[in-house]
Amino acid sequence: MIAKTEEDYNGLKEIGKICGSIRDELVRCAKPGMTTKELDEIAGEMFKKAGAQSAPKGEYDFPGYTCISINEEVAHGIPGDQTIQEGDLVNIDVSGSKNGYFADTGISIVVGKGEIILQKICDVAKEAFDAGLKKAKPGSRKSALGKAAHNVAKRHGLTVIKNLTGHGIGRSIHEEPEHIFNYYSHEDDEILKDGMVIAFEPFISTFEEEVFQSEDGWTLLTDESFVAQYEHTIILTKEGPIITTLPEH
Repeated sequence: MIAKTEEDYNGLKEIGKICGSIRDELVRCAKPGMTTKELDEIAGEMFKKAGAQSAPKGEYDFPGYTCISINEEVAHGIPGDQTIQEGDLVNIDVSGSKNGYFADTGISIVVGKGEIILQKICDVAKEAFDAGLKKAKPGSRKSALGKAAHNVAKRHGLTVIKNLTGHGIGRSIHEEPEHIFNYYSHEDDEILKDGMVIAFEPFISTFEEEVFQSEDGWTLLTDESFVAQYEHTIILTKEGPIITTLPEH
């Protein structure tokens, strides 16, 4: 989507704030003993109270309001009876819509005290996002975001998941550009435009570079790697990127 009007900007910011608030509340509530289903039900109530809809449930008939993934589950984890344990790596991914506008955001956290490497990949995922964000401006090449993210990962002795990517967003949950890679690709050299709305989401991995789908048809896994994600929805402008999914928007 290319945001052009005040209505566009206000609509994108409104749903961004809703999704960001839900993400932050689930992070706050993600304690040992809590099930992923209980977390998801909090999200469902918050969507309802805000007059918004869950994108996974509404667009894809996903069996949950949000995607909650634990440890070897990288993304698209189905909320259920699984209980969060001390030291777990938990990914919370929230996307939704209101009045025809969409937002998408996600974060990986370590619950309580966990292995040092787990907190490291969470920190590096945010650092990779911040590095890519500096390249997120009209006139830049889309590939610059992925290159910046991958360079951060390599500097820390880590890598990125290459078959999970960012994407365009705005009037639907997935739009053009279809992919925003987390590494440099000459196939990703589209020029970014003023008003373009994207979801940028580096996935930082301890060593594997691809995920595979589990038998449930949704959850994405690795064999032996730990993976952390950091994602926001961004409106690109000449004055600088607007992150819609930060709480202050």
